[in-house]
Amino acid sequence: MTEKTAVDPARLEVVAPNFKRRLSGVTSTLERVVPYQARDVGIAALGPRLAPGVPRIGFLDLRRLWRRPASRRTRIWHARRNVEMLAGVVLRDVLRMPLTLVFTSASQRWHTRWSRFLISRMDAVIATSAKTASYLQRPSTVIHHGIDTGTFVPAPDKAQARKAVGLPEDLKMVGCFGRIRAQKGTDVFVDALIRILPDHPGWGGVVLGRATGAHTAFFAEQREKVEKAGLADRILFPGEVATSDIAPWYRALDLYVAPQRWEGFGVTPLEAMASGVPVVATMVGAFEELVVEGKTGTMIPPGDVEAMAGAVEAFMQLDEAGRATRAEASRRHILESHSIEVEAKRINAVYDEVWATR
Repeated sequence: MTEKTAVDPARLEVVAPNFKRRLSGVTSTLERVVPYQARDVGIAALGPRLAPGVPRIGFLDLRRLWRRPASRRTRIWHARRNVEMLAGVVLRDVLRMPLTLVFTSASQRWHTRWSRFLISRMDAVIATSAKTASYLQRPSTVIHHGIDTGTFVPAPDKAQARKAVGLPEDLKMVGCFGRIRAQKGTDVFVDALIRILPDHPGWGGVVLGRATGAHTAFFAEQREKVEKAGLADRILFPGEVATSDIAPWYRALDLYVAPQRWEGFGVTPLEAMASGVPVVATMVGAFEELVVEGKTGTMIPPGDVEAMAGAVEAFMQLDEAGRATRAEASRRHILESHSIEVEAKRINAVYDEVWATR
């Protein structure tokens, strides 16, 4: 973390704690949105191993937060995990720090009694999808995650985009990105491609990611199936790519598949559509709220090889104009509804509502 990202606690209006050391989806979304929020509010993250460029304060700076900020607004503590909600409750209700508590929930399951208690202590709640909101036993504001539309952009030349990441220039590509495991539906994606690629010699597939721990045998099984089908030169497994290097891989695709059997939210369809890549996605997580059926993509049941094969093949059978129309609609949809700027403004609007009632 560089000095340039440090924030003067006296000017701080919002604290965004991030207490998890390992990189997670929650951490990634926080790191993306906070710099955009900082354009309009005095916000800083608090926690270890934050990415460069994220406004931050240190734990020792907490001592200065008993004083109100220069704006005289009540300072907001914006938590995204139970442990961060608990810290906010202790700081406000036990140590009497002048705070207002906001929580963002991404969970799509019924909450434990402990979680419900913590959520009940919040002054405002944000849900990352309507499905998430349905599990909350109190009112919330639905705000989808946004995408940096300056980083995720369409490719002016698909062949050059494929060459840039080492994919075959002469094949149109269908991609699936993320951890390789059964929960992510990697096997469904592989089985669907094995079924349809023999009839579409101008197409190939790429599974970008890696398997960890107990999932290595599952990964080996997928590669073995591809070998036996004689498609090792057309269904590729390049390995894992750092999050900061993922955008060029989307630009190399013609179609993205999100085959998950379960997902909390899932930003990969947004990243693909921002890159001008239409999507086939399963009906899990927030995917049904993100993909516009028939315009930016197709929704299918999770775990259904036949449905996935049918949806992917239907896209392959479109003419160039039809695929271009889907690609343009995908990019336009993200610009209008799911940019990171839109997400930041909507979160800041929740803060404004909180401040207006305090």
